[in-house]
Amino acid sequence: MGQWEIFLSPYKQAVDELKIKLKGMRSQFGITGTTSPIEFVTGRVKPLASIYDKTLEKGIRFEPSHKLATELQDIAGLRIMCQFVDDITTVVNLIRQRDDLNVIEEKDYITQSKPSGYRSYHMIVEYPVETITGKVEVLAEIQIRTLAMNFWASIEHSLNYKYKGVFPEEIKNRLQSAAEAAFKLDEEMSSIRSEIQEAQVYFSENKEAYPTIPTTNEEKERE
Repeated sequence: MGQWEIFLSPYKQAVDELKIKLKGMRSQFGITGTTSPIEFVTGRVKPLASIYDKTLEKGIRFEPSHKLATELQDIAGLRIMCQFVDDITTVVNLIRQRDDLNVIEEKDYITQSKPSGYRSYHMIVEYPVETITGKVEVLAEIQIRTLAMNFWASIEHSLNYKYKGVFPEEIKNRLQSAAEAAFKLDEEMSSIRSEIQEAQVYFSENKEAYPTIPTTNEEKERE
């Protein structure tokens, strides 16, 4: 386990640092008085069990190595949630222009969704981590999606574990229909974007007048 802790340490550092930086982008919009395209940010290092599953899938040895670090580009993973589909393009452009990371690959599953109905925008970035033994270039995957896309993906992920990736035909069809419904919701919300944002500003300025609402985990991530 010691070797794995050493191997994964730069990934944990990369996730922690990138979360702070991406949340900082969101805060900067608030400081300038403009609406942030970022709703909230989450991040994680892939658990060893998931790394093991991926090595079986790719046919590589389950051991800390340069090959593993190169083949598994999502050991460090971050997720940026947006309210509106158009915000995703804004966030993608913001990440592209950063000097503290290097975008090496992009996959647009929004304009071209997966057959399952999955939608999200993926960016593979190379991020330098300073360690006591020197600089380490870490690969990380940043997924950018709307709240509706994330809800669908979370459900599909859970069902994928239950059915081991082989869905019954009825479930498969219902998931595809649900994905289209979620995207339709995104389109409808985008059509009334200005009204929604005006209402949110009004609520933010007058929230003291509203009853206290329990804080959810996602709301904590927005802070």
